[in-house]
Amino acid sequence: MASRTSKFHGKVEGAEGICAVPGCHAPGEFKAPLQPSDFDGPGAWRLLCLDHVREHNARYNYFNGMSPEEITEAQGPYGGWERQTRAFSTGGADPAPAWADFSDPLEAISARFQGRRAEPAVSSRFSKEERRALGVLGLGEDTDRTALRQRYSQLVRKFHPDRNGGDRSQESRLGAVIEAYTLLKGARAFA
Repeated sequence: MASRTSKFHGKVEGAEGICAVPGCHAPGEFKAPLQPSDFDGPGAWRLLCLDHVREHNARYNYFNGMSPEEITEAQGPYGGWERQTRAFSTGGADPAPAWADFSDPLEAISARFQGRRAEPAVSSRFSKEERRALGVLGLGEDTDRTALRQRYSQLVRKFHPDRNGGDRSQESRLGAVIEAYTLLKGARAFA
């Protein structure tokens, strides 16, 4: 069963005592700081009743003592983000490996925690899909754009029904050749 939340945010459950404002005899159930916190800790606080904590909060002004320029800067989208941040720690592990040395990200992660570098992946100017497309066309990785166009033209003439006497049994092969050429003609290796 879900628990009911308090109607008042900040109410101290089980607080005993009366309001810290002189002359008030209502129960002190809400924390209020004695002075603004200096970010070295939570600071000192006192317990107030609901009415007096509302008065206390109404008097609070974050921008008190700031110039108009400082207020504008604090209200901007980058207010508070200009501070330097700490570098991420390695958590006791070796520094992160170069992701480009691995074909599988899981190998890179495991290599980081094994304290050794995995063997770098074989460098190729073609992606895995592009190498598969080269295989469909019967070309090697040393091919250039001219050889790609020539091989594509040969295979289209060979498998197209209009060019091979109406034989439609090779249409699926023709589709694979067209798809492979479409992928390869936009490859970065030919740019």
